[in-house]
This record gives sequence, C-alpha cells and structure tokens, in this order.
Amino acid sequence: MFNIERSTLTEYLIDQRRHHPEATGELNALILQVAQACKAISRAVAHGALADMLGDHGSANVQGEQQKKLDVLADGIFLRATHWGGGLAGMVSEENEAPIPLPAGHARGKYLLVFDPLDGSSNIDVNVAVGSIFSILRAPTPGEDAVADDFLQPGTRQVAAGYAIYGPSTMLVLSVGTGVAGFTFNPILGDFFLTHPDIRVPDTTREFAINASNSRFWEPPVRRYVDECLAGRSGPRGADFNMRWIASLVAETHRILMRGGVFLYPRDSKDPGRPGRLRLLYECNPIGFIVEQAGGRASTARMPVLEVEPEALHQRIGFVFGSRQEVERIETYHADPTAGLDSPLPLFNTRSLFSDNHAFSQ
Repeated sequence: MFNIERSTLTEYLIDQRRHHPEATGELNALILQVAQACKAISRAVAHGALADMLGDHGSANVQGEQQKKLDVLADGIFLRATHWGGGLAGMVSEENEAPIPLPAGHARGKYLLVFDPLDGSSNIDVNVAVGSIFSILRAPTPGEDAVADDFLQPGTRQVAAGYAIYGPSTMLVLSVGTGVAGFTFNPILGDFFLTHPDIRVPDTTREFAINASNSRFWEPPVRRYVDECLAGRSGPRGADFNMRWIASLVAETHRILMRGGVFLYPRDSKDPGRPGRLRLLYECNPIGFIVEQAGGRASTARMPVLEVEPEALHQRIGFVFGSRQEVERIETYHADPTAGLDSPLPLFNTRSLFSDNHAFSQ
C-alpha cells in the first residue's frame, strides 16, 4: 500500500531551502529539472526493445566508446530538461568533448551541471540496472557562458550531487551537503517520494567489488587486499568475503549504500598512459560526494578523491570507495606495503591467487 504521507522531492528541497534563507531557489529548480530528465530516461529504459531502444547507435563518444542508442537519447533528454530554466551557466556531458553550448536567448545562471546521462549502458541489452549520475558546481562567473576551465573544480566544491538508478524501481539518490536521501519514483503519480531519509554506509563489510579480469595488471597493494579477502576465515582477515561485479557504477554504489561494501577500480598497469578507468568530474566526484555524505570514504587509494585538482574535462582516475574501514585499509596498504604484516616480507613477492603463473596443483 502506498504511503500518501511521504514527502515528495519538491517538498524535501523546500524544507532544505528553509535552512538557507539567502537561497534564491535556483538550485532547487535545477535539481527538479534533473529529476524530470531521470523520469524520462526511466521510461525509455523500461520500454527497451519495445521502443527499438536496444543496440548500438553507430557512433563513438569522445572517450572512443561505442554509443548505445539510449546513451544518445539520454544525453538529449538531459540537455532538453535543463537548458531552459536559467539556472545554468554551462554543462558538460560524458558524450560531448567540450562544454555544451546553451541556447541563445536563454538566461545564464550561477550553476554548472556535469553529468553521465547513462552509466553502465553496456548492460542495457541484458536488462541489468543502469543509471544517470550528476554533479552541480557553482559557476566562477555567474550570468556568463562557462568555459572549460570553469568546470575544473575539486569535488569538495560540489553543492549537490546524485544519481538515478533504473532497476526494479527507479530511485533518485541525492545529497545537497546535508546527508544523503533516497527517493523512489511512483509511476502512477509521476513523482519521486522520500523513502530513504538518511542513508548511511555501514562501517564494516564482507563484500568487495572489483573487475578480476584486470588482476594481472593490479598494483601489489590491491593484489594483497583482494588475496586477503579471498583467503576467508583461514586468512589474515579471519572472515569470508563475497566478491561482486556488475559493471555499472551506479548499481555498485547503490548496493554499497544499502548494505555496505567496497568498490575498487584502481590505477593499474594495463594502460600506463591512463591513470585510471573512471572519469573524475562526472563519475568519481559525484559518487564520492554521496559516499562521504553517507559516512563512507572515497579515495584514489592514495588520497581523498574529492581533493583531487582536475586537469581536464574527461580526466580518468583510480577510484576506491565504500565502507570507511575497508577503504582506509586499502589506503594503508598503498602508503605502507608492510602495514599489518605479522612477519617480515618474504624474499620474493607474495604469491597471488590471481597471478598469471599460479597453478591450482601447487
């Protein structure tokens, strides 16, 4: 039975604004426009093959990745929903190399919007949960068209961030800097309702998520952490861990927010010219902001991800986030490879369960 007493997203934002009498309402309006975009994308995802929305679009984005039909549609939906309101000075999308020009004749506002319109789109054709990620920053020169350098702000300067997940139900998870709240979309009433008022990441966990196909490229601290988890009760952690991997950042984040865990997509040696796989501005920073606001920790494995000074719009970086104690352990292993070892390091490198020459017969 649906609870009609639940607050809507609009009511939640109005209540948040009451704590800031100087607020003009532009931020609320922008968040509601983003929410409107997420509703439209949710409908498109739900229709799938019925609306001929599956498969490749036949083009590549700035990353060199093949675009799905829904990638292009979702990008257009975001643009259409947000460019007219007057709250933006500029926007950047994963699907576009440069900042997206705002239409002539529209007012320029004081915020910047950075977004990944459809995260995890490789899962679309197999009907696995996907999502949208967004980050809102203040424009250095309100009222004027933003340039690329205006977006190169560390994650600590975000004023709001969130994601929508399109799964069995559509949810919008949002932080405006006062914790994290989750809203579930009611398709009958056409609105988001507050269902998770204070999301907190558990401090400890027995789950981790990593792409094991890259194990031969991992740095020793990452290899050590994974091996200790896989060693189970008989290993140094004294507990059994489960390994997860969905290949959708939004889905991984949502699981960790709901029940704890740690996610690793660290720097590795697969492509020496690329210091990570995930994009800083519209993946790591907004997810990191949400995780930190929920009491977790977000890191590059070497430093807090929100403190990284961006150098390019589509900059990639290593990313580790989730339950605070696990992320701090991974950071410790990077800072001091001998930390936590009860005996001196062996003469040769510790054998990994994922090493290329490991034989089960040994």
